[in-house]
Amino acid sequence: MRSTCIWRNRNKRAGWRAAALLLAPSLLGTAVFYLLPFLEVIRRSFTDAAGRRFLGLANYQTVLTNRAFHTAAANTARFLCVCIPALLAVSLVMALLARAAGRHGQLFQTSFLLPLAVPVASIVLLWKVLFAQNGLVNSLLAALGAAPVDFMGTGEAFWVLIATYLWKNSGYDLVLWSAGLDRIPPAQYEAAAVDGANSWQVFRWITWPGLRPTLYLTALLSLINSFKVFREAYLVAGQYPHESMYLLQHLFNNWFLNLELGRITAAAVLLVGGMLAVAGVCLAVRRYRKRKNLC
Repeated sequence: MRSTCIWRNRNKRAGWRAAALLLAPSLLGTAVFYLLPFLEVIRRSFTDAAGRRFLGLANYQTVLTNRAFHTAAANTARFLCVCIPALLAVSLVMALLARAAGRHGQLFQTSFLLPLAVPVASIVLLWKVLFAQNGLVNSLLAALGAAPVDFMGTGEAFWVLIATYLWKNSGYDLVLWSAGLDRIPPAQYEAAAVDGANSWQVFRWITWPGLRPTLYLTALLSLINSFKVFREAYLVAGQYPHESMYLLQHLFNNWFLNLELGRITAAAVLLVGGMLAVAGVCLAVRRYRKRKNLC
């Protein structure tokens, strides 16, 4: 018995050593190119623009009392709260429809992956053709007898940004949901069919519980991709778009052009801290649900 335990411990230590050796290059690259620069950002958030004179919390106070920061942070939070749940719901419905379509669903999935291959410049051109003052959408509204809408000069610009994000990223999340659906054992669906379960019952008791691990990964990747929508908004509306779509990325870009490095570093630390807090809450909720299910 003792020899068996010693053998297991040796195998466990050997497994840890092998894992450490395999992960060492990635961890080293992450530390050199991400962790160390961010530690420098934290240091400079307490200094002047040159990084020499210590200012304490002056940069953070300046950022937190800045009206532009309040507007950009509120718009970014609003964008995340609207687009991520909408993207998860739309892509999940698309994945379920593609699965129900059988062999034809592969063509359906491929068609929704095409926006990922479209260059950003083409998307900008599409925006201008569709949503300009004399664009196709306003031409259609005029043909229907409705008044034209200034999509890029009013609060409607925010919803144009949401629609663009959903259009471009739904196919990516569709693939993630499809991978999660493939992990669910077909025997569970066969047993539900034998028991006479309807479509809603199958989704509620089999599909959705089986997709919960995929939900966290998909939500995390959607959160990361949401910060990439700035390129389209910047190319269409410039440095100072309508207030409804003025995001933190616009603010950081403008501060960088003005060499206000103290503000940028302090705001970046606040942004990362907020994201880590949200991730911590989500992780705590996930662990709580696991413990509750085990009990």
